[in-house]
Amino acid sequence: MGDSTKILSIAFFLVLISQGYSQCFLKDLSIKQFKTGAKVQQKTEWGVTITNNCPICAQKNVQLNCGGFQTVEHIDPSILSVSGNVCLVNGGQPLHGNHPITFKYAWEESFPLNPIHSDITCT
Repeated sequence: MGDSTKILSIAFFLVLISQGYSQCFLKDLSIKQFKTGAKVQQKTEWGVTITNNCPICAQKNVQLNCGGFQTVEHIDPSILSVSGNVCLVNGGQPLHGNHPITFKYAWEESFPLNPIHSDITCT
């Protein structure tokens, strides 16, 4: 009876892993902002790097809380599109582990760009 319980436990664990459970989370998205040193229309230019720190699974449909976000610098909408208080990253396409997305914007202060949603896809 002990061996069959072990086998069932291992099988259950492997099923969970293959389904992507408990592997990656929204908190695995890292957003780093930094001053580039440049000015655009007398506004500070900020560089942003968004990285999925989970090497196992991709995160797609990544959305950030970007209420009040403003910029005088053009941002490619396939990289970051703003709709109200929500920004869509990478056109909703997957962010794969350790392959960062970068963009720049220009404003007086940096904006807190916090992840609020993603769909985790493990293969």
